Parts: sequence; C-alpha cells; structure tokens
Amino acid sequence: MGHAPSVILGLCSYTHDSSAALLVDGELIGFVEEERLSQQKHTKDYPRHAVDWLLGEAGLPVAAVDAVAYNFQPARYLAESPAALRLALSATTRSRALPRARGFAKVALRTQLRTRMLGRLFPAARVSPVLHHRAHQMAAFAASGWNESAVLVVDSLGERQTTTIARGHDALHPSTRTLVAINDPASLGYVYGAVTEHLGWRRGDEEGTVMALAALGDPERFRHLFARAVRTTPAGFVVDPAYFPPRVLTSGYPRTSRRFIAETCPERHPSEPLQDVHRDLAAALQERTEQVMLHLAHRARMITGSRRLCVGGGVATNCVSIGRIIDDGIFDEVFVPPAPGDAGTAIGAAIAVHTASRNRRPLSGVARACYLGPSYQYQALDLTPWPNLQQKTLGVETAEFLADQLAHGMIVGLFQGRVEAGPRALGNRSILASPLEPGVVERLNATVKFREPFRPFAPMVLAERAEEFFTLGQQAPYMSMASGVTDKARERVPAIVHANGTSRLQTVTRSQNPFMHDVLSAFGRRTGVPVLINTSLNVKGKPICGTPEMALDCLANSGLDALLLEGRWITK
Repeated sequence: MGHAPSVILGLCSYTHDSSAALLVDGELIGFVEEERLSQQKHTKDYPRHAVDWLLGEAGLPVAAVDAVAYNFQPARYLAESPAALRLALSATTRSRALPRARGFAKVALRTQLRTRMLGRLFPAARVSPVLHHRAHQMAAFAASGWNESAVLVVDSLGERQTTTIARGHDALHPSTRTLVAINDPASLGYVYGAVTEHLGWRRGDEEGTVMALAALGDPERFRHLFARAVRTTPAGFVVDPAYFPPRVLTSGYPRTSRRFIAETCPERHPSEPLQDVHRDLAAALQERTEQVMLHLAHRARMITGSRRLCVGGGVATNCVSIGRIIDDGIFDEVFVPPAPGDAGTAIGAAIAVHTASRNRRPLSGVARACYLGPSYQYQALDLTPWPNLQQKTLGVETAEFLADQLAHGMIVGLFQGRVEAGPRALGNRSILASPLEPGVVERLNATVKFREPFRPFAPMVLAERAEEFFTLGQQAPYMSMASGVTDKARERVPAIVHANGTSRLQTVTRSQNPFMHDVLSAFGRRTGVPVLINTSLNVKGKPICGTPEMALDCLANSGLDALLLEGRWITK
C-alpha cells in the first residue's frame, strides 16, 4: 500500500446483510446495516443509505475515502475450482465435481467484478479485498477490548473457509494469526441452513426458529444420524456427503440428499403443520451443533493456551451453543460481538486494512460498542401519514413513566438513540413488556410479532442483579448467550424461561445504556423484579426499525399498545 489510509470505508455488500463501517484515523465513526435504513431485510444491495449516512456523519465527501475494505478476496474462491475436481473420485460426490468447480470459478469472477465496481464508486480510493474469516476475526477480537484471546469463527462459507481458530493480540492495534483453518465442504453453517430449509423455514434467516423448536423435540430419534453426518475429528470435524452433498454455488442443487430424506422425513412445506418428527429433527441438529461447537472450543483452548475466547461467524448467533461453551468452564470468559455475522465483517475488514497500513493511530470506538448507527433524537415528527396516531411529549421522568406503563401490562415499542449493531435489539430499537403479565408471550407472538407460538422471548436484566435470576456467571451485554435460570426466575418470571430451561439474556449496565438501566431499576422498584421482556422492534419478515417512519409503521400495523420515540409517547 503506497500510503497509510486515514479514511477507511468497510463494506459488506452484494451477498447478504449489506452494511458499512467508517474508520477515520483509527476511530470508528459508525456502523449500520443497510436493512435498517432501506427496509429490505437481509438486503444484498450496495449499502448506499449506510454509506451516505456515514460520510455525512463524518462530514466527508466521497473523494476523501482513501481505502475501501471489502469483506471477500476473489482469488481465494478460484483456488477451490481445481480442488473440487477431487470429488469426481467418489461415486457419492461425482455428480457435484464439475458444477462445484464451475460455481466457485464463477463466484471468483463475480467477486472480482464487484471490487472493480467499488473502485468506480470511490475513484480516489484503493479497494482492498480482505479474507472473509480474517474480517470476522478482527471484528470479534477488536470488539472484545482484550489484549489477547483465542478467536473461533464458525460460519457457512467465506471463500473456501468455514471454520478458523486464531489467536488475537493487542487491543490498540489488533492483529490475529490463524492457527487452524477448515475448508468447505466441512461446514456447520451449511448443515444448519440445509436442515432449516428442509423443515420449511428460510435458510440464512430463520435458523433461530429451528433452534427454538429444538427445545420441544427429542434428539434421540436422529442422534446417531447426525453423529455420522457431522463427525468430529482431532483436527475439527467433517461432513458426510451421503447426507449433505457438497455445496454448489449455483441454484438448483439440493443441500440434503435422498438418503437424508429417507432416514428422516420429507421436506416440510411452510404451510404444513409441525409434527413430532420435525421437532425431533431440530432437536438432534441442535444437539450435534452444540457438541461440535464445544469440541472446537476445546481445540481452541488447547492450541492457543488462552483463557478467553471470542466467537464470530453466523454460527456464533446460536446462543445455546455459546451457553454450552460457557457452562463447560474451559475459558474464564467468552465474548460474542454485537454483530457476529457477515454484517459485522464491514467493521472487521476496515480494521484489517487499518492495522495493515503504516498508520499507527490506535483503534478506538470499537471495543464494547454496540450503539453505532444513526440517531434521530432532534428530528421533527410529522404524524400526517398516520392519522390514527396521537403523540404527547414526556418530561424528565420518562424512565419512571415507561416503567409504570409496563408494570400495568402495556406492550411498548422503544426507539431512542443510535441504532444497534447486529441482529438483536439492545434497548434502543426494542419492544418491551412485563414478564409478570399473564399470557404475555402468547400475546406478543400472536398480535405483535406475528410469529410461531413456540418462539421464546429474551429477558433484559440489571447486570448487578443478574445472578438472582440467571446462572451464566458472566456479563451478556449483547443478548448472544443462553443461560440457565435460578429457582427464583422459574417462580417469579417463568415467561422468560424457554422449554429447554434457558433464557437468552441481556445484562444491562448503567454505562452501557443509562436509560434502560433507569427503566429496569424503576420497574424493579414497582414489581420486585428488575427484568423485562425485550424483543426487536419489528414484525416477522421485516428488519429492525432503523428510522422513525419504520417504527411508526410498526406501531400502526401491529398489536403494540404504544411507542416511546425519543421522548414522545405515541398511541393509537
């Protein structure tokens, strides 16, 4: 690189979960997923809204961008094409060999063309493709704020890699060194997505629904099948192509085999009712996922010698697996960043380019930061498009007022401050409800979120009182870890305990979110329980509401009782 970039734009684009991040002299100006502004969930479009906001926030023109950090390296895809031909040696995989080789070559060319398009959009910048798993590693490690840790990344696919174990160093100038890399077709994310699709849900979107369903099934029926299909090895794991044929990066190639279908069940159409076989299949998949993740965590501990672990990649959103790793006690602490999936690689790619340059400015604004997107605190509000809504401005006791409304059984949308990073609402774009209200879970699922009745709801709790209700034993600021619960939780707040006896909790400190800390404290004074149900401000199939207009639409078209939008109380 000819000079040290001072303005680096990190991008995740053209695949799914488009996003953008901006570093200026090592300081993270912001990060936002395009869906929060465009209203298109999991959009793969170039993140135009996100980039425009970031440059506006920094007061910079397009010409000021020195480097564009892209979260894939085209040439790495190309390397898989000749390797794919080895599949022709086996009768089980022979039919996939040539299509797989062609598919990876095609994606390599397409990715190269995308980097050229970015070069045209930013003519003054150098486009720097970053290895996908390196972007994941950097995003996870830098967000931890630690000076050293093991870093485990598990996803569906990044170029050729699906799983890496690395060691991270230096909080101010983060670096990671990959020690183990597992390549496709050994992919835990691919298997989970394949079964999600087989069960009638959208791959890449509704894996969390399968994780929830798993708690209602018995893994015994298909336990041995998954032990054969996803086999652990001293190096990591392998996937049996007899059950999950090797990936072809072209549509029209099933991800499950005839044998898998014959030994489990036919594909379920989304309109078909759930049966015990579907629940049992989900349970066995989830159990095996937890076992493999735990195996990989043990391997990371042994290889790195580290007592702390960062986990990234799409599979890191499997909160039950993360909880299992924590419960096992092999690490003193486990950290999952707020945006562990592909969207977060925009941050990681930008960090990777910054640390590889000659700019020695320390990284700032990344560690333990989750509220990174746009804020609309001072924007005027026009309710003309929503004639049935009324508003009033609240005073200084807003937290007390909200706590009182929640204690009286209202379900309230909350829109305040900057948009959260990642897939979880963390108190700035949330729907809040009292866990003490009879039938609250059923009401939320049926009339507010419009989703499956077995889906659980996550609790948020004052960090200083978390141990009264949860057994996790560490902080969980980003709702990324499933925790066991205490007898007190089962007795006082059973609504937040899932069928498997866990809760995906968020611990809230005053420094992280002062307003939500005040609300939880006020609710605790009224009820004796400093715990609230917290789910994302959206309905099924829609992204989390990133703009006031999206939030008002959510209020108008769902069973929400009210919306607290930047100090304004809005009701129907």
